[in-house]
Amino acid sequence: MKDDRDVEKGYSTSEFVAKLRRLADAIESGGKFEIQIDNERIYVPVRATYNIEHERSGSEEEIEFQIKWSND
Repeated sequence: MKDDRDVEKGYSTSEFVAKLRRLADAIESGGKFEIQIDNERIYVPVRATYNIEHERSGSEEEIEFQIKWSND
C-alpha cells in the first residue's frame, strides 16, 4: 500500500492546458491517463470517475476538476 499524500502543484497556463488536453483525449478515447506530479508518476485507470467541485470562502473561490478511483 502506498503512503498517504496531499500535494498541490502549480503549472503555467500552457502546461495546464497541455495536461487538460491529454486528459480529455484519454477520456474520449477510453484509455488510461498518466501524469507526473511532484516526481511521482500517477496512473489513472479507465474506471476512474470525474467531477467538478466549486468552493467559496469569503472573497476566494476555487474550482477543482477531480478524478477519483480506488486501488482495491
